[in-house]
Amino acid sequence: MPIDYEKRDGVAYITLNNPEKANILDKPTSDDISAAWIDLWEDKDIRCAIVTGKGDKHFCGGHNLAPRPDLTEEDREFLRLQKVYWPLAGTVHGQTTGVDGRMGDHYPRVWKPVIAAVNGWAAGAGLYLLLSSTDIRIASTEHARFKFALLTQGWLGNGPGASLLAQQLRYSDAMKILLTDEPFDAAEAHRIGLVNEVVPHDQLMERAEKMARHIVSLPPVAVRMMKEFVVRFGDLPTDQAWHIQNIINSMLIQTTMDGEEGRQAFNEKRPPNFTGTLRKRGEPWPEWSEEDAARLDDAYRSGEY
Repeated sequence: MPIDYEKRDGVAYITLNNPEKANILDKPTSDDISAAWIDLWEDKDIRCAIVTGKGDKHFCGGHNLAPRPDLTEEDREFLRLQKVYWPLAGTVHGQTTGVDGRMGDHYPRVWKPVIAAVNGWAAGAGLYLLLSSTDIRIASTEHARFKFALLTQGWLGNGPGASLLAQQLRYSDAMKILLTDEPFDAAEAHRIGLVNEVVPHDQLMERAEKMARHIVSLPPVAVRMMKEFVVRFGDLPTDQAWHIQNIINSMLIQTTMDGEEGRQAFNEKRPPNFTGTLRKRGEPWPEWSEEDAARLDDAYRSGEY
């Protein structure tokens, strides 16, 4: 199997399992990962995912660049050009849409937290995978290495890596990576903010799982909405983003039980039990008496509610 996929106690584990070929994204691997993204997104019991690679050399070494043996270089040139003007229906730049209609099956975004445990080289499409599909990144001190890996081959790449890198890092750090195409280690990745933490290799999965277990304890609907809010609306002007945030927050309070559970647990000084349970639509509010209307208006204007 090109990947190992398992689910345990609210966490999905995706492990690229082709260490002899640098855990590359060949077609079978990409198809299996796409199926895993769809499954973990649709499984309401899954609240977080961890992505890693088999072994200690490669997280993901990139795409399989070897062409089909029955294609000539001229054939490939024609097909690449055709993909620009006539991409197949149901694709994004020629890639099937998978779980995410905007980014294709290679670089999806699921609205659940994804933790990367970077066990070795993340190069080319492996680096794209980190940038597009993971939210929290933990790297192995000894083995994690990073490289954009395309400019030195004379091209920019077909994936979204360059724009994602520029969005997520400081301009100067992103441009150094893009314009020199030099590899860098885990310490440098941490310095520039590409990864959150660097840990000894033998503690890598332990640390990723500890973080995943914490996320599993949080309210699942609010967590997933927080991720979608940041990804979809984080680049808006602050006043517009804040407006959308308030709408989402009001929806969560009114249509899920987790907000009420959080407040009750706080007042009762106990750990909350967040389930993501949805509320039924209730009866309309009554017509208030003048006395009650005045009382509520006073409370509303005070802000103390």
